[in-house]
Amino acid sequence: MNFKLMEIARNQDKDDKCKLIDTTNMWVSLRTIKRLFDTKRLKLQMPPISKEDDYDQTLLQGTDAGPAVQFFDNVIGVSIPKSRFVPLDATSDLLLLQSDLYTSREGVLARNPARTNALNPVIDLGPKYEKIADFRSRFKSIPSIVGLDSLIVRGDVWFGANITLKGHMTIVAKPGLKLEIPDGVVIENKEINDIADIQE
Repeated sequence: MNFKLMEIARNQDKDDKCKLIDTTNMWVSLRTIKRLFDTKRLKLQMPPISKEDDYDQTLLQGTDAGPAVQFFDNVIGVSIPKSRFVPLDATSDLLLLQSDLYTSREGVLARNPARTNALNPVIDLGPKYEKIADFRSRFKSIPSIVGLDSLIVRGDVWFGANITLKGHMTIVAKPGLKLEIPDGVVIENKEINDIADIQE
């Protein structure tokens, strides 16, 4: 039996289309790849990708590794629960992994049993946190988020040390102003635009 890997854009709802999610993690034998090339059995389709901008038009040749699965014998798929798959595509994901929501022992990621909600918090840190250096500089320490459901951050927001965030949080700095969340505060279910909003 041959496997085929279906490539679906990340922004689509994969749950409606597939029972399994591709974690983009693939292990292959280099000897097998060489044998397939030598026997001309590895025939990948490489459709041209057209990329245009204001300055020039470039024609790229590219292919995904996923479709190559169908050419291999003895393919094994490892099924893991979604709870064990944590993407790391943005600094919002990095906040989850560096928080008290997860621990890592001997390379094994474990979820904090104190988290009662089966789902991870939905975190959107906004453009000020896109770069790793900015992310690191804006947090004195990573907040406790075991009790967090959602967090939206916009504008020039800076986090102090030993902060706890719970429930649904929205923190938006006013245009042109720096908003510093002080050390040691516990904030739950609030929309914060000013330091005074924390003390209410």
